[in-house]
Amino acid sequence: MKLKLGILGLAILVGAGFWAMSGQQAQSVMVDVTVPELSAPEQKGAALFAQNCATCHGENAAGKDGVGPPLVHIIYEPSHHGDGSFYVAARMGVRAHHWSFGNMPAQPQITDEDVAKIVAYIRALQRANGIF
Repeated sequence: MKLKLGILGLAILVGAGFWAMSGQQAQSVMVDVTVPELSAPEQKGAALFAQNCATCHGENAAGKDGVGPPLVHIIYEPSHHGDGSFYVAARMGVRAHHWSFGNMPAQPQITDEDVAKIVAYIRALQRANGIF
C-alpha cells in the first residue's frame, strides 16, 4: 500500500511539474525582423540592446508577446517617436500608452552614449524593415 501511494504521489508531482512548466514557455516574437548588415556603431548598439533591452523588447527589437512591444514597428517610426523619446524612456521610464504591456521602468544603468548607440541600431533595423 505504501509503495502504491508513493508511486501515485510521485506521478502527481511529476505531472504538476510538467503542468507548471508548460505555462513558462518562451514568449513568441510579435514581428518578423530582417537584420541588415550593421555598421560598427550599430553593432555596438545591438550588443547594448541585447544586454539591456531584449529581455522585454525581444531579440532584434521584435517584441515579446505578453512581455514587451516590438520597436521595429510603425508606431516607433522617427516621425512619431523621435530619437529623443528613447532617451526619455531610458531616463524616466514610460507610462503605457500604445500597448497594454504596462509601464516601462526607467533604465538608470544606460548612459546617454549607450542610448545613442541603441537608437542607431533600432533605426537601422527599422530602415531595413521599411520603417522610415
